[in-house]
Amino acid sequence: MNMFKHKWMSYISLIIICNILVGTLYFFFHHDSIYYHIVFITLNFAMIALLIYLLATVNKTTKDLQKSNQKLNSIFDSLDVAIWSHDLKEDHLMITPGIEKLYGYPLEEFYQDQLLWKKAIYPEDLQIIEKRQEMLKEGKPVTDVYRILKPLSGEVRWIQDRGIPVFDEKGNYVDFTSVLFDVTETKEREERYRGLVEMSPDLIAVIRRWSFDFINEAGSKLLGEENPFELRGKSILRYMPTNSVMIIKEALSDMEANALEKNRFETEIVRADGVTVNIEISVMNLLYEGRKARLIVGRDITERKKADEMIHQMAYYDSLTGLPNRNMFKDHLNEHLSQVNDNMLAVLFLDLDRFKIINDTKGHSTGDLLLQKAAKRLVEAVGNQGMVSRQGGDEFIILLESTSYEEIEEVAQGIIQAFSQPFDLNGDEFFVTPSVGISLYPVDGEDQETLIKNADTAMYLAKERGKNNYQYYNSTLQNVSTRKMELEVGLRKALAKEHFEVFYQPQYRLDTREICGVEALLRWKHPKLGMISPADFIPLAEETGLIVPIGRWVLRKVCEQHKLWKDAGLGAVPVAVNVSVRQIQDLGFVDDVKQALRDFKLDPADLELEITESIMQNIEFSRIVLNKLKELGVKIAIDDFGKGYSSLSYLKYLPIDKIKIDKSFVDDILDSTLNGSIAKAIIEMSHTMNFSVIAEGIEEEVQLAFLLNNFCELGQGYLLSKPLDVKGVTELIK
Repeated sequence: MNMFKHKWMSYISLIIICNILVGTLYFFFHHDSIYYHIVFITLNFAMIALLIYLLATVNKTTKDLQKSNQKLNSIFDSLDVAIWSHDLKEDHLMITPGIEKLYGYPLEEFYQDQLLWKKAIYPEDLQIIEKRQEMLKEGKPVTDVYRILKPLSGEVRWIQDRGIPVFDEKGNYVDFTSVLFDVTETKEREERYRGLVEMSPDLIAVIRRWSFDFINEAGSKLLGEENPFELRGKSILRYMPTNSVMIIKEALSDMEANALEKNRFETEIVRADGVTVNIEISVMNLLYEGRKARLIVGRDITERKKADEMIHQMAYYDSLTGLPNRNMFKDHLNEHLSQVNDNMLAVLFLDLDRFKIINDTKGHSTGDLLLQKAAKRLVEAVGNQGMVSRQGGDEFIILLESTSYEEIEEVAQGIIQAFSQPFDLNGDEFFVTPSVGISLYPVDGEDQETLIKNADTAMYLAKERGKNNYQYYNSTLQNVSTRKMELEVGLRKALAKEHFEVFYQPQYRLDTREICGVEALLRWKHPKLGMISPADFIPLAEETGLIVPIGRWVLRKVCEQHKLWKDAGLGAVPVAVNVSVRQIQDLGFVDDVKQALRDFKLDPADLELEITESIMQNIEFSRIVLNKLKELGVKIAIDDFGKGYSSLSYLKYLPIDKIKIDKSFVDDILDSTLNGSIAKAIIEMSHTMNFSVIAEGIEEEVQLAFLLNNFCELGQGYLLSKPLDVKGVTELIK
């Protein structure tokens, strides 16, 4: 505005000077000439017209300039921009009004105190100004970002200050201009993003041409490096195995081919210390510092991968043996069944004979060790001919693929042979045999459920035929499986429905034929199937664990009957009750016996508990339980002596009162080749160790005579009396 004002005054001065000059010439030289009058008047009109034109031009230019200044000020106001211009030579300062909004001080105060802008700077940022002054003196434009404090609110704002110094040709500092911007929102946004990046537990990096342009601290630690700044410019390939590089290339190619903005994949990196780490990577394209690059976000998923593998292991592998479990076996079998072809498949269902006895007597740790060793033998026997899996407990399933009858029988025989040698379990040797059932696809079933069920049914046939053998499934076996299931269901209801009954077999003094006691024998009358043999339901009760509550019921029933006989004046008849290993292992068994004696006022000396030799496989625990029972005053007898796990060295450590000779040895008395030699040895051994001895299964007079001649005082069997119901044995006692 001042510039146009100065020009306008110059134009007026020039016209006045010209007018004076023409007037002077006219007055001194040609004042009489009409020509000069006309010239003088014309020149004056011309100068007046020029003056009017120049005035109009200046007015228009001034208005345009004012309008432009208003627009510029509006732009400055909207952009939170202020301009500080200082003519050092003239000491003329010009400040735009925008500085009021930026700093929060009135414009006049900046003119009054030219250092006010510096006084408002955040104290910790004053060092920035000191460095700035040094660079400005070198004639270099400087851009700084610093914080200021607003006077009333105390609000902190970020200012970007672009300082431009001007020097004259002599090197004198003559002018300075500063353009100020409020960049608080941008700065705070950058700080937030920087905080997110730096505080993120994930790797965040910018990659260009397979090298780091940027990487955060978490990323450098993930790579096993200390300083993220030292990684910038270094190749990422030094941390990538070959297969990972291929995975990344495929992911990037996929992005380009399908115009994807981002992609996600999993791969591996090798840390600086050589440790391999699984990572999940997300990658996207972006512009970084004006050039194309890729943003990488990586997360360490090593532990997650381990957890996934553990879950998969738990879901598809047996934790004890490491074999595939039933889930994997079924998936594997279904996969083969889905492939339609004429190849024959075989499913072998295997159960370990006598495993439950070892597991119950020696403890679960020994049982687990046996399962592990059995699994190893199975894998070695089957080799690469099929898959071995553990179904659960002591049951295993084997799948033979694309096989023939010759191959099936070769594998089955190999399994039986593998179990012919004893298992060494913590220094003790145990013999365990397999019973194997076989079903074939498609003959015996076309789906996995049917094939497994039929192989299971065939396995029970192998057990019925003496165990330690294999049997093929046939349709007639379905009735066997159905019967077993029906027996198990009925067994669970038998106690509540009063389907059990106790029979008693008298025991005699052989020389006088007088009754000296009775043995309680459990009988089961099924509502549909009739009388069930103990040989059928006792093993099933053992297998299902129902033997414990059933045994408790028998014990109390016998004690109750003893009291009835005593109350009826028939005297104190000694009663013998069979006790299974499972009952001995039950922690509440001793208390059950104590409670029964108390409830029915039974003299402990009249109760005899018959246990099998299998308790000797867990001799320490058994000795503790038997000693507790002995403290109660009851008698202890070893049943079926000589058939199982007897160790004569153990007998002297157990509180045993009586040895019972098994029926099979009594039958040997009739065999001319054996001539009762084992029975005779047992009798002599019992007398030597001060045990009473009783023989069971006496059916012939010859057997009775032999036993008497060899000083066996007690016996029982059909020759003397068959088992009787309560009414029958009561009459006999009378």
